[in-house]
This record gives sequence, C-alpha cells and structure tokens, in this order.
Amino acid sequence: MGVEEPGVEEVPVSFFDDPHPDYRRWRELAGGAHRVRILGEAPLEGWVVTGHADCRAALADPRLSKNAATEVFDRRDGSEEGPGPGRALTAHMLNSDPPAHTRLRRLVQQAFTARRVAALRPVVEGHVRRLLDEMEGRGPAVDLVRDFAVPLPLAVVFDLLGASEGADGILKAWAATLSGEEGDGEVSVDTAEALVGHIRALIDHKRARPGDDLLTALIAARDEGDRLSEQEITSMGFLLVAAGHQTTANLISNGVHALLTHPRELAALRADPAGRTGPFIEEVLRHESPFSIATMRYTTQPVTIGGTTVPAGEFVQVSMLSANRDPAVFADPDRFDSSRPTAGHLAFGHGIHHCLGAPLARLQAEIAFGALLARYPALRPAAPGARPLWWRNPRHRGLRTLPVLLG
Repeated sequence: MGVEEPGVEEVPVSFFDDPHPDYRRWRELAGGAHRVRILGEAPLEGWVVTGHADCRAALADPRLSKNAATEVFDRRDGSEEGPGPGRALTAHMLNSDPPAHTRLRRLVQQAFTARRVAALRPVVEGHVRRLLDEMEGRGPAVDLVRDFAVPLPLAVVFDLLGASEGADGILKAWAATLSGEEGDGEVSVDTAEALVGHIRALIDHKRARPGDDLLTALIAARDEGDRLSEQEITSMGFLLVAAGHQTTANLISNGVHALLTHPRELAALRADPAGRTGPFIEEVLRHESPFSIATMRYTTQPVTIGGTTVPAGEFVQVSMLSANRDPAVFADPDRFDSSRPTAGHLAFGHGIHHCLGAPLARLQAEIAFGALLARYPALRPAAPGARPLWWRNPRHRGLRTLPVLLG
C-alpha cells in the first residue's frame, strides 16, 4: 500500500528566489509525490513529483491524463463555455492523450520538420545581429532579458509561422502583446485573447497567400484525408508563440547568467566555442531548467509514485527542475559544470510529449551565446553581486531582468 500524505504544505513566495532547497528536501522525504500549494502571482496546488526516476515515469504514465486535466481546468475557470479564447488556446497536442495526441503530433510533425528548423539558421543569425546592433544603440547598460532574450524567440517564431512576410500589421500587433512585461512570466488572459485574434487573421492571410512557412504547412497537412481543424491550427499557433518564446527566452537568460556568475565557464567557452557551446547549453538546461514544471496532468485512477498513492482526480505536477538536480543521476548536482555528462536530463520532457521545438530552442541558444561572446568580450553584470530577480511562477524558471554592461 502507498503512504497517504497528511496534508498540504504551503510554500511562500520566497520559494522563487531559490526553489532548489525545497525541491531537495522533497526529494529526500519518504514517498515520491508531495501535496503542496505554491503561492505567488501564478499559484499552483497539487502533488509535486521531484525525483528523476519518478518524474521520468510520471511523464510517460497514461494514467496521468492531459485530456482530463484540460477538461477539469476548463470547468474551473469557465474557459471552454465562458468568455474568452477558450478551446482555441488548448486544443493542441500538449493537452491531449492518445489517440488524439497521436493524430495531432503526426500532422504537426509533417510541418515542423528538421529541414524547416535547419533552414532557420540564417534567419536566427540575422535577428541576433539586428538585436545586438539595437542594444549597442542603447548601451552600454542594457537589460538582456527585455532587449535580447525575449525579442529573439518572438522574432524567430514570427518567421517560422510566416508572419513577417506580407503581414506587417499582424506582426506589430503580436509584438505589442508580448513585451515581456507580464507579472509572472505567463501570457495574460487579455494577451491570449489578442493573440488568438492575430493568429486567426494570419491563418486567413495564409489561406489567401500560401508561403513556405509552418502555418501554411499546418493548413496543408494531410494524412489519409485527415487534416487539422481551424481550432487546432489556431491552438498550435498559440502554443508555438506563447510557450515557445518563454522557454527559449529563459534558456538564453539563464545561460548568460550562468556565464556571468561562473568565470571559468565563461573563459572555457570563449577559448573553444565550437567544442564547448553544445555541452554548455545542455548543462544550462539541466542546472536551471527553463520550463521547471511540466504542463498539468490529472490522475484518472489511483497512481502510486515512489511509495505515495495519489488518489484519482488529483492534479500532478512533474518537476523537471528538481529531477535534473537529483544526485542519484547527476553527481554534485547543484554545481554548474559544462564538462559533466548531461545525458538523461528532462528539461524538454520525456515520452510522447517530449518538446517538438527542442531543436529550435537549442539552435537559437547556440547562435545567441556565440554572437554575444564574440561581439562583447567585456560583457559583465551591471550590478555585480546583486540578487537575481526570477519570475514568480512555479512553471517557469527564468530571470525577469538581467542588467548587463556591454563594454
């Protein structure tokens, strides 16, 4: 029999300054899942899974349902029947179980190909150069999150979807809604509603003027007569913009922060960028995972996780941030070391929901770090020793601001 948890542990907002001691404590407690309520601007309540083995198993467990989680969430906040964008935001593969997930991923994979991602390299390089030029005009002190880490993935996803070609008005409206000023690192309801409107307008634009872009490919995707519905295309576009940009922005800002606080890592990367950039990115993903808790799952029957029985009808939060610091898998896990083996980290999830956009995030990080270090050999913190300001959102692990001096 599993061990019943005695209650809910309430976690204060100070958790976001450094969540790792709490995750360490939960990993060391008996049982693999613990009921917590994390306070803050985007509160989270449910069972949190923290150990690497337990997280990996939970991410692939069909009894932890995405369909059920979405349905319960919709009923709780009225998003399906009430006002607002509703299912236009949630009808994508990340919120579905097989067979619906299998169908959606098969169709989306036709459009989101390795060739399409690889072809974006010169596009990413161009956006990086442009943003660095703009930063120099503002310098020498800039906020690397606001001025670089957020606008880069936004610009890239606009190009990926084809929003920058013949749709300037849509592009400008999108950019205005995603300024990086949200209070918790999430897209607000108002922003989400605006984004859905812009995506629908862009879909109409692409139907009339198809291009060599992901949105056109999503519209055209077919499999034995099957195709994505308008709602599914809209929802996938929203997922790419809202989730994709935040994860990559966090990866870039967390990586720069790691370099500025680990001089030996910075020196090693400068000395051998070709050989060290890939391992460095993987260590950033492991050490400070940009998406800290996987999207929600809901138990459809009792599930025993590491000796703890989670009843049916409960939200389960799988913490990749905690799993990636499990000493059972990574020696001395709180130490940042890009020379360590990082195989098996869960930063992009595991199983059928493993992040489809992981190669694009890695590509952007690779180009961003290389260009930053090449152009700014004297890059350094604007306020050495200052306490970093992190998003107060349990799902994201990223800096809200990163003031730096370029020269």
